[in-house]
Amino acid sequence: MQKAVRSGRRKDNFFFYFGFFGRISVGAFFIFNSHISFAQDNYAQNEYDTIFNGKDLKGWHISKTNHHGTMENFYVEDGAIVMKQYPYGQGGILLKDKKYQDFELQFEFKGHPGTNGGIFLRSSESGSAYQLELSGDGEEGTGNFFGEMLRTSINAKIDNVEEVWKKGDWNSFRIRITGEIPKVSLWINGIHMWDAEGQRNDLIGDVKEGMIALQLHWSATLQPVPGGRCCDFSWRPDAAHSFRNIVIRELKPAF
Repeated sequence: MQKAVRSGRRKDNFFFYFGFFGRISVGAFFIFNSHISFAQDNYAQNEYDTIFNGKDLKGWHISKTNHHGTMENFYVEDGAIVMKQYPYGQGGILLKDKKYQDFELQFEFKGHPGTNGGIFLRSSESGSAYQLELSGDGEEGTGNFFGEMLRTSINAKIDNVEEVWKKGDWNSFRIRITGEIPKVSLWINGIHMWDAEGQRNDLIGDVKEGMIALQLHWSATLQPVPGGRCCDFSWRPDAAHSFRNIVIRELKPAF
């Protein structure tokens, strides 16, 4: 099982391959280290707060300035946020009203095959952010980390997510981000997947905080294509991404 380290733009990166259960430090001049987890950083361990009430979208809002779409079909069903394209071909992003800097975010995710989206960290209103990719039902790309509308010095990639993925079921995520120059760690279904570290604060204007956003990707056609897939042809009709049990723990340095 292999992992790759990525640096630079999503399409212009080179790769270094290491063992799956190793940890990743990422950046053009950062060195891989399989013995250090950023989870050991000296931060106060506060309690988790629920940021989705399981009933409605109170405390969240829909971006009207992002390029994925603004017409949205986002609603709550059976205790989960459900996101579907509307009209066909348009996605969108759902933003938490509050801004966060250093935190651990936990959630459960379920996606239909042939779809794409993600979780944005420290996002702007228009969706410029650090992104954790969520592709279909654990398809290629799930668990990768890069910038959305943002050139980043911090990137990470998982090659064999299927070894920990539960097909057709809910899968749990925990992602942690700390520092103005970000350090990020990811766990899927309780398995530590990677650590990544940047070279700089990549956010526009050197801001240190931003919103959490759920992203539903646009697709390149406005009509279904038989057998189509995201995102170069189409999004499967009536497909959805769903999120539930979303909680956060804000982290402060323990001086």
